[in-house]
Amino acid sequence: MDQPNLFKNLKNDLPASVVVFFVAVPLCLGIALASGAPLFAGIIAGIIGGIVVGTASGSPLGVSGPAAGLAVIVLTSIASLGGSWAAFLLAVVLAGIFQLVLGYVKAGFIAYFFPSSVIKGMLTGIGLLIILKQIPHALGWDKDAIGDDAFMQADGQNTFSEIFNALNFITPGALLIAAISLGILIIWDKVLTARHKIFGMINGPLVVVVLGIGMNYFYQNGISSLSLAADQVVRIPVPENLSGFLSQFTLPDFSAISNIEVWKIAIVLAIVASLETLLCVEATDKLDPDKRITPTNRELKAQGLGNVISGLIGGLPVTQVIVRSSANISFGAKTKLSAILHGVFLLISALSIASVLNMIPLASLAAILLMVGYKLAKPSLFKQMYKLGWEQFVPFTVTVVAILTTDLLKGIIAGMIVGGFYALLHSYRNSYHMKDVVTTKEGHQIHHLVLAEEVSFFNKASIVKALDSIPQNSKVIIDCTNSKSIAYDVLELIKDYETNAKTKNITVEKINFEEAA
Repeated sequence: MDQPNLFKNLKNDLPASVVVFFVAVPLCLGIALASGAPLFAGIIAGIIGGIVVGTASGSPLGVSGPAAGLAVIVLTSIASLGGSWAAFLLAVVLAGIFQLVLGYVKAGFIAYFFPSSVIKGMLTGIGLLIILKQIPHALGWDKDAIGDDAFMQADGQNTFSEIFNALNFITPGALLIAAISLGILIIWDKVLTARHKIFGMINGPLVVVVLGIGMNYFYQNGISSLSLAADQVVRIPVPENLSGFLSQFTLPDFSAISNIEVWKIAIVLAIVASLETLLCVEATDKLDPDKRITPTNRELKAQGLGNVISGLIGGLPVTQVIVRSSANISFGAKTKLSAILHGVFLLISALSIASVLNMIPLASLAAILLMVGYKLAKPSLFKQMYKLGWEQFVPFTVTVVAILTTDLLKGIIAGMIVGGFYALLHSYRNSYHMKDVVTTKEGHQIHHLVLAEEVSFFNKASIVKALDSIPQNSKVIIDCTNSKSIAYDVLELIKDYETNAKTKNITVEKINFEEAA
């Protein structure tokens, strides 16, 4: 986007950036907690993801920051380095360099190999996951980090058992805040915005956050008999002064450059972070009302730059993330200015108003995320995918279920495997076509087999089946006129069939076989 036009859609981007900022704060902290990293490392990654990656990226609506999908990798990596956070930061820097290289060698083309059904399944699965993960926080049961999206959780529960467990530990104060907040958001979205322009100008989630702070204030000052525990509100580290703020930044341990484990971790981080980013890019582009296309190679470079800087100053690794990106889209963002501003707000808040942010109830943010989750996983989408047929519906459903019962990457892999099966089945069915059988005056049948333009190894089985079905005392014409490429296995099969056909008194005629070979 041209720099002079950066502020053209400020009236849309500013409110959206505020929503993304409020959503990002607990997610950055929760992911840092789940990663076993310093809490402020999550905030640093959010700032870098917003300002640095947002500026360098070509994605109009994508938002970057620390990703829940990397939490387990970060946790185990720190442990494998003997608990050295500084050595891990060096791995983040190296991972960023690897991503820059991937961008320059144009590895972003990988994004175009993700089937549409799997991407839609990913969005729906994430939407359902957001809803399921936020229900306990809305009820006031906050034992699991808010950024944890794995099925098996850090507290020994799983996604579903945590909800049932939360029913036994409902906090009335949190439940009241969540219920009122959700009601406001629904009425704001469905009724008030349509009735008067002023409600379109004022951000519904911002009203919810202010309301939550006010209700929490009443709880704390005894105006209400209800209350919230310390783990039911946002908890950003509060520096006493500028020196205390700066002390939260950490430099990498460059002396660990000779440690082979650091290099292994860097490679894993680069691969997983790049895959998550490319998946999110595809998903975000599908959600974009204007259907703009993100340049994937530029995105890899932007992510690489972000990880280099994040690692240099003590932050978690960053990727483009679907929860914040979908919130950005849901609440009206038009350009990447929204992502940049959310990073600026994170920086300003960490410097100046951390104590105010620590008054925000997680129940208020849970209500906002419940709305985001619903918009991603509308019931009508299941009906739409079902109408498209099994080839679309089955990979879609498998992706949704696998994401809910494992994690994002495993869910995508499961969907890709099923989608690949249907692609192979489609290829199997379309490797050739058989023209109508012609019968000569002598009563002999002539079968005309026309091979497809591209004939791969996967087409071998269907061609074998077709040739085996030709009866004795017939003639078969194997027509390669349309074929630009025929796999060696298929060429060998045809040659072997020509030899074997003599035993069945089948005459084989080949057209343009040598040219195709």
